[in-house]
Amino acid sequence: MRQETSSRAPGSGPGRGIPIAVATLLATVTVPAHADTLAEAITAGDIPGATAALVAGTSPNEPLAYGESPLARAIETQEPAMVALLLAHGARPDTADAEGLTPLSLACERGSEAIVGQLLDARADVRKAGPDGSTPLAVCARYSTAGTVARMLARGAKPDALDQRGQTPLMWAASAGNLGAIADLLAAGARVERVTKERFTPLFFAIASGSGEATRALIDAGANAAHRGPENTSALQLALYQKNWRAAELLAVRGNVDFAERDRNGQQPLHAAAAGGDEALVALLLAHGADANGLTGPSRIKWVTEANFGMPPAPVPPTPPLLIAAQAGQVAVMKRLVAGGANPAFVADNGVNVVLAAASGRSVAALEEALALAPDANVADDKGNTPLHLVLGGPMHGQLAPMLRVLAARGARPDVANGKGTTPAQIAEGGLATVKAVYDQVFGQKGTPVLASAHP
Repeated sequence: MRQETSSRAPGSGPGRGIPIAVATLLATVTVPAHADTLAEAITAGDIPGATAALVAGTSPNEPLAYGESPLARAIETQEPAMVALLLAHGARPDTADAEGLTPLSLACERGSEAIVGQLLDARADVRKAGPDGSTPLAVCARYSTAGTVARMLARGAKPDALDQRGQTPLMWAASAGNLGAIADLLAAGARVERVTKERFTPLFFAIASGSGEATRALIDAGANAAHRGPENTSALQLALYQKNWRAAELLAVRGNVDFAERDRNGQQPLHAAAAGGDEALVALLLAHGADANGLTGPSRIKWVTEANFGMPPAPVPPTPPLLIAAQAGQVAVMKRLVAGGANPAFVADNGVNVVLAAASGRSVAALEEALALAPDANVADDKGNTPLHLVLGGPMHGQLAPMLRVLAARGARPDVANGKGTTPAQIAEGGLATVKAVYDQVFGQKGTPVLASAHP
């Protein structure tokens, strides 16, 4: 869903947006010295110097290095006075550069409403598309202001012009959450149900933008919230993938959602919301019928591996939202789920319960909450690993010491062997020196807790 324009970094040069073959050809072109003088003045924002070069006979349309026009160079510097000077001396507002990018599209991409306005006043062609079919209207709808979009529409720009990807200006506006541009395009007749070759609609672009308000604007305009994108992805699933929680709330209410449906990861909406930690969304999903004890299913994602790159991750057993929230450290969500009927005594097929799930995360508060729900600091999974095994055997992080203190205060034993015969004390002894130092600080050299408090 990524828009692609023929944009360049400010200034021109080899490898900055120009294809290698074109850059090589243009590098052989001899640029007159007076053109260099004008180019230097434009780059420096030197109005008197540029004026002197133009008065001395330098053409405002003489190509600069790498095929860039003086007008394009001025637009890159975002200097309206320089743009006005060049236009006043006859710079052509529709001369495309070596990449096929017109000054108007470039001005839209750079975003200055003032410069876009100058080019429109100079009668720049609002319908002249770039090599990929993208029009200035589309580019302005994403990168510039609603005011520029309104002016282009008034000048006859087509609100539903398609580029090579099947994207319309409304999709470009939606991808940036540009509410003013969205409103202007809809008022001009832009179709809210256009679909790209990849099955994306303006609504899907709005969801991906992260804007809940853009999502609302398109749904209010009649967008089909039940549309399915690639891999049969629903609008709600996309909102959850993008962590666009406000859009997800809206779609959960107005999207005719099946809350038991699993996505390609095997998750129901409540699982994804629990991992994300947005309590308001979790509460809304529960209120609308999501199952607090619903289980994940098998992932449909295909892993491509080679012998030297190891194995794909082990399948995750059916897991409820509470365990996902515990591992993600989402304490408020854990409490909300339990209040909504989640079973704190649930144990997965691999022996993991809420305490072990929290121990595999990095949140002290989640571990404390899990132990309050299931108060056994020595519970073991199907491999014999206790919370201490998981905390000490996991990655080193800043919460290691306080998590060990929480477990020590609740009677966690460092001498319990797992299925391989390894104790937490042995993990600490044979691990990183930093881990051993933290372990010794909490449990002492002989494994006896030396700190009574669970907190620093």
